[in-house]
Amino acid sequence: MPTVEFAPALQRHVPCPPQRVDGATLREALAGAFTAAPALKGYVLDEQGCVRKHVAVFVNARMIADRARLDVSLAPGDKVMVIQALTGG
Repeated sequence: MPTVEFAPALQRHVPCPPQRVDGATLREALAGAFTAAPALKGYVLDEQGCVRKHVAVFVNARMIADRARLDVSLAPGDKVMVIQALTGG
């Protein structure tokens, strides 16, 4: 089972400890994590189910490139990290 973890900046809005979830893809793993903390979904995904602009998702320390499809395959020991991305100039 993959592990999904949300950065402290997101946990201050909705408490959600790291959790092991069922899921063969990133989308399935995130859906499992949102089951435990449904309010996080609105912080992470937009209305079309895409990763929001100011959120970054990493699988095994590699940032995902496609913010819409989320079809990255996951293995049982994989680690998903969801953080708020810093922007500005």
